[in-house]
Amino acid sequence: MSARDLAKEQPASFAFNAEYLALAKKVIAKYPAGRQASAVIPLLDYAQRQEGWVTRPAIEAIGAMLDMAAIRVLEVATFYTMFNLSPVGKTHIQVCTSLSCALRGSGEVMKACKDKLGLGAGDITPDKAFSLIEVECAGACVNAPVAQIGDDYFEDLDYASTAKLIDAFKRGEKPKHGSMIGRDASAPAGEAITLTEDPTKPIPKQDLAAAKAAFEKAKAEAAAKAAAPKA
Repeated sequence: MSARDLAKEQPASFAFNAEYLALAKKVIAKYPAGRQASAVIPLLDYAQRQEGWVTRPAIEAIGAMLDMAAIRVLEVATFYTMFNLSPVGKTHIQVCTSLSCALRGSGEVMKACKDKLGLGAGDITPDKAFSLIEVECAGACVNAPVAQIGDDYFEDLDYASTAKLIDAFKRGEKPKHGSMIGRDASAPAGEAITLTEDPTKPIPKQDLAAAKAAFEKAKAEAAAKAAAPKA
């Protein structure tokens, strides 16, 4: 995974605009006095949506709003890969390279990004159109490998489908998100191999008398066998 450090070049200041300030105040108001720090993740998200990334001045401003030391806010921002600590491209590609995705081929997804865009993890194209990072578990292991682009997840990726996605974004299109192999949500790929019976079919009534008789017979046979003298 890429290093999680703040960018060296930082803006001089940060302030929420009217829209995000109103949202921030609404979130903070949900928590009782002394518990405002619980709003730190939503406020970092608002700062990123406004600026495109989380800046040092934003971290300091959020700390002041929540009565938190700036270092505490920084700890949260550097822990979660959802927060960009440096400027990102217009199309920001986040490829999960945790265990499930790695086993299912996230290396090929990264290779496609390298081949199509000339990017490695943590890089941004000169025109700032694309950027690429590796992230820890994206929480979509069933449909691995997965990449997040903007707010959308693109799942069941391979080299070819990743390259196709990049070409679509280059053309200014917004590809349909979700599974790239037509999987229904997180359902198993292909035909069902378990629980194949019709779930709407009525369950036949059991003959309780016959079942009880079979049980008693088996019980008696077991008792007789246990009581028989050993040869």
